[in-house]
Amino acid sequence: MTRELFTRPGFEAFVLGLPAVTLVEQWGSSVAKVGGQSGGKVFAQSALTDGHISFKVSELAFEGLTSFAGIGQAAYSAKRQWVSVAADADLSEADLQAYIVEAHRIIAGKLTRKLRLELGIDDLPRGGPGTASAAPPAD
Repeated sequence: MTRELFTRPGFEAFVLGLPAVTLVEQWGSSVAKVGGQSGGKVFAQSALTDGHISFKVSELAFEGLTSFAGIGQAAYSAKRQWVSVAADADLSEADLQAYIVEAHRIIAGKLTRKLRLELGIDDLPRGGPGTASAAPPAD
């Protein structure tokens, strides 16, 4: 059974449903950026060849997620807080979506306040899966 987010159309449709997102094809992946193509920041990507999705997480979420089979540190990530999730990982589609939404929030928060206001995303909710202010995702 193919999980929807692990298909290119499913991944792209989901991330494009988030505010101020653009997609580019880069590094052999469909790359989701918040803030525009040229000045935007990457928050998630779906590998076009190996069926993995990578995204930014909090330090707390990183520790928990990498304990699951099929989830590890994303390749080429200079910092530990990017994970790569295989299609057969023990993570529900709903939890995967929640982590991608949280990745978008984390990275959007790194944009300047001026740019967030211009993009209409300065009021994104705080907290989310794997943060200190939110409960962990359901099993």
